Formats: sequence, C-alpha cells, structure tokens
Amino acid sequence: MSNRKIKFKIATLERVTYSDEIDQLTVSTESGEITVLPRHSPLVSILKPGELRIKKDGQNIIMAVSTGFLEIRKNSEVYVLADSAERAEEIDVETAKAARERAEELLRQKQNVKDVDFAKLQAIINREVARIKVANKYRNIKG
Repeated sequence: MSNRKIKFKIATLERVTYSDEIDQLTVSTESGEITVLPRHSPLVSILKPGELRIKKDGQNIIMAVSTGFLEIRKNSEVYVLADSAERAEEIDVETAKAARERAEELLRQKQNVKDVDFAKLQAIINREVARIKVANKYRNIKG
C-alpha cells in the first residue's frame, strides 16, 4: 500500500459494501463532519446518518450510511461498521420516502403510544432522510 493511500473498508451486517485503497474519506460523526487523509491520527467515533464521500483517483463515490462506528488506525487503515450503507446510485428514493412516511405515521398515532419504540422509529426516519438526501444530491450532480 502506498503511503499516499488509505486502506478503506465499509461493512454492514449483511456484507462488505466497499473495500479499496482510496485518497480521502469524508463522513458525518456525532462530533461533526470529518475528512480523513492518509496518515490521519488514530480515532474511534460514532457515525451519524448521512453522506459518506470517498475520493479515489479523482473520482467521487457517494454513499448513504446510517448509524455505526468509524475506526481510523495509525497505519492509514480506516474501517466503518454501519447498520446500513449503500451507494447513491442504488437508492430507491420512492421506497425510502414510503418507509419514512410509515415511520412518521406510527409516531403520529397517539393511541399506540405504549406500543411504539420511539427511538427505533426515529432511527428509521433519520436513515431514510439520509438516503433520500444522498440520492437526490447524487442525481442532481449526475444530471
């Protein structure tokens, strides 16, 4: 591996979503958005649902990620473990909107308050909002 590259891997419980040597990574964490370059200081952080941008050989790869963890190791290795991660071009915006609307409707139904797990529903809403934003941004850039 070149000392000008980052060994990067992002995985979910289902699969490794992306794995390659990259030039730069930008991701939203609970502490704010960070950009990782080769030889970045070691760090462990909690991911915030949103956009993850990979730069590799002048190209941008845009992904939507939900909650999870980011680990930066001293030897320019970066690992992301996310509940969900998908490339912008793979996101079905209509499905994401429908999922967000279903979760919002459950939150609105006052009679089922005891049966509703508010944190889980809010996490679903946050994930779907992030997916929609990333997909729309990608489509605007591409066309």
